[in-house]
Amino acid sequence: MALLQWRRFTFFSKEQLKDESGAVFNKLKQDQINVYPLIKMWDFDKLDDCGIPACCRSIPAIVDKAPAPVTCFSALDNFAFMAVGFTNGSVLLLYGDVLIEKYSKSRIIHNDKYPITGVVLKKSEQQTVLFIATTNSVLSYVVSQNDQKTLLSDEGCQRRCAILSSPLQEQQLVVARNEALYFFQSDERGPCLAFTGEKVFLRWFRNSYLIVVSKETKASLPRSTGGTVRSTYMLTIYDIINKLIAFSAPFVEINDVLIEWGSIYIVLGDNTICSLDEKDLQSKLDILFKKNLYSMAVSLAKSQNYDAEGLADIFTQYGDHLYGKGDYDGAISQYLKTIRYLEPSYVIRKFLDAQRIHNLTLYLEELHEQQSANSDHTTLLLNCYTKLKDVKKLNQFIMTDKELNFDVETAIKVCRQAGYYKHAMYLAKLRHMHDWYLKIQLEDTKDYDNALEYIKGLPFEEAESKLKKYGKMLMTFKPKETTDFLKTFCTRTKSSGSSNKNKRATPEAFIHIFINHNKQLVEFLEHLLRLQGSLPTSLCNTLLELYLEEMDKEEDSAVKSKLEREAISLLTNHEAKYNVDHAMVLAQMHNFRKAVLYLFKKAQLYQPILRYQMEGNCYSDIVALCKEFGYTALMEMNNNDPSLWTQALTYFADKEDCKDYVAERNLLPPLFVIQALARNSTATVSIIKDYMIRRLQKENAQINEDERLAKQYQEETVKMRQEIEELKTSAKIFQASKCNGCGKDLDLPAIHFLCEHSFHLMCYESYTDSESECPLCSPDYRKITEAIQAQQQVKGLHEQFHQQLERSTDSFSVVSEYFGRGVFNKITLVSDKQGNRARSRRT
Repeated sequence: MALLQWRRFTFFSKEQLKDESGAVFNKLKQDQINVYPLIKMWDFDKLDDCGIPACCRSIPAIVDKAPAPVTCFSALDNFAFMAVGFTNGSVLLLYGDVLIEKYSKSRIIHNDKYPITGVVLKKSEQQTVLFIATTNSVLSYVVSQNDQKTLLSDEGCQRRCAILSSPLQEQQLVVARNEALYFFQSDERGPCLAFTGEKVFLRWFRNSYLIVVSKETKASLPRSTGGTVRSTYMLTIYDIINKLIAFSAPFVEINDVLIEWGSIYIVLGDNTICSLDEKDLQSKLDILFKKNLYSMAVSLAKSQNYDAEGLADIFTQYGDHLYGKGDYDGAISQYLKTIRYLEPSYVIRKFLDAQRIHNLTLYLEELHEQQSANSDHTTLLLNCYTKLKDVKKLNQFIMTDKELNFDVETAIKVCRQAGYYKHAMYLAKLRHMHDWYLKIQLEDTKDYDNALEYIKGLPFEEAESKLKKYGKMLMTFKPKETTDFLKTFCTRTKSSGSSNKNKRATPEAFIHIFINHNKQLVEFLEHLLRLQGSLPTSLCNTLLELYLEEMDKEEDSAVKSKLEREAISLLTNHEAKYNVDHAMVLAQMHNFRKAVLYLFKKAQLYQPILRYQMEGNCYSDIVALCKEFGYTALMEMNNNDPSLWTQALTYFADKEDCKDYVAERNLLPPLFVIQALARNSTATVSIIKDYMIRRLQKENAQINEDERLAKQYQEETVKMRQEIEELKTSAKIFQASKCNGCGKDLDLPAIHFLCEHSFHLMCYESYTDSESECPLCSPDYRKITEAIQAQQQVKGLHEQFHQQLERSTDSFSVVSEYFGRGVFNKITLVSDKQGNRARSRRT
């Protein structure tokens, strides 16, 4: 057993008091010699007239036939158990409610030949234990378990040298001997503290203070007149928890030590009392700080339930002290305990030196562990790892299953800057930071395949966004794979987020990706056109422009012809939504003749077509154009342009076929033809001589035909009037024998018409629903009626035309409007040879 050297301090202030009252409130005493001792109890709540507590119970302590002096006494707080020790080695145990029951229960629990020096009762949740100390041994009895006996030590102690410790010390039995202090549990011996000296008695103060009064005899002291040696009493207060001596002072003589009202009262032999008051915690700490005993200050503060902020201040001072001494490892261990209370920059500035990077790393790790780090701390810690080349710790910090307690984006930046791409990508993928992951893959590791596969696995919106952002780089290095993915991405529907709605990407959003990659763009657009059947206007325009650009660059005639076919196929595709004007501009820029002519025809721009062909001296095409869109203009389609012949005639006046075709078709008035040829300086009268002769002959023939028709109409009119008159004045005899409907013999019932047509009734009903019209004559009748009505309407329009012309300020616009409506066209009725049919022609 080693002798412990505890540091000695003065944590108590001493004060001398006078014993003015001398009152004793409760005691165990022996009233008379050779009389059984009595246990008396006073109730402080019941006072007599003089204010003295009344004695409520007196119990005799009998253990033998002969009275024995009492050496010690112990009782539980609820008086459920009381124990009394005697000089004859007996221990009397009283149990039950001694305050209520008239006769208490008692038994002798221990009987030995050695005097009892101490009895202590201990109550726990499981059991009640009685410790007994004699001059020869230390024992324990579990009174709640049939007095189970355990021998704890075969050495005893002196009277008043056994006491029960505080609950913080697990209520152990403390036994003082000259060589040491011993601690005992209910079933075994515990630790011991080697404090030498002759122990007089023990007391326990509060939770951690053990008061030991010992006697010291000094041979150097002068002897008295009687030749005796004087002794000195030493009172020492031990802080058991913090392992220090809180107070120590000598006294001439100490009769007893009392603990009351939060103070220690020392009863001296000269009938005086000294009080010891514990100093406040801050005063104690100041004493320890002055002696640089920081570890002891920490222990003391913890035992006094000091708050966390106060403890952090002690740790800071302790760390500063160790740092000043050069103990950087010890200092950082103290600074670690100040996290959340001390500003981290205070510590970090102290360890920025490269030689102390290990200490700084340890502090930063703890900052992150306690979730007190910011982005700057994360950056600094990762820089420490990278400078130390400590990949293992970097893996533990980043690639962990625990919840990340740092700023992930900052960690990614630092790892990327230091070249730890694997760690940066791990964090980016773990936290779904897709931009960072793709930046590292594309810009640092150049792993374009994995980057493209990563985009494929993203949700629809994310994949669309990343393709727009990084698709150009992917197209540069992986054109085929990127184009194939875009084909799939823009033609297949995908579920969008939590709404579970199918969405399809819009191809227009990815056109910028194909800059400088025309072939891939053509392939992409052609794929869309094949699957979807049509493309938006902007994409159709783009595809056409790509075809034309590739045609200009291509030298291989076969490939160039293929491109021309593709371009024409696109233009002629009825589902293609290209812009015609835009397409015209592109075709003219690239001199694509077929496309230009097709687009002009589609837009019905015949004049530009004619000029375009004139510029190319395409004679046959000019005539073909005029034949197609000049002749039909007069007959069928109002949107065609008959003036094409005028321009064509002006262009090549010496071409006989042009004049002949104009004359044959009566396309232009002769005056227009003469005026057109007159503009040509090379044209002569001989050129139009034959034309004018044929034209005049045709005009004469037409006049003769018109006179013949007029005479025919007059004769038919006279004949019709005679027939009408006969019908009005004479009877009509029907002699038809055949049905004009079925051709069979006519029988009754039959129907006859004034037009001399006869029908069976059944045949008539099957031919028409009308009851007053002949089925054979009604079509011609309707045509004549409609022609007459049209003439009447035209007559009304004529009157309206004259009224508007008189009121209008712009007469030419009125005339133009009526010309467009066909008001001035002539209606001619022509009868066939039989004279019973007519047709109308508007000229």
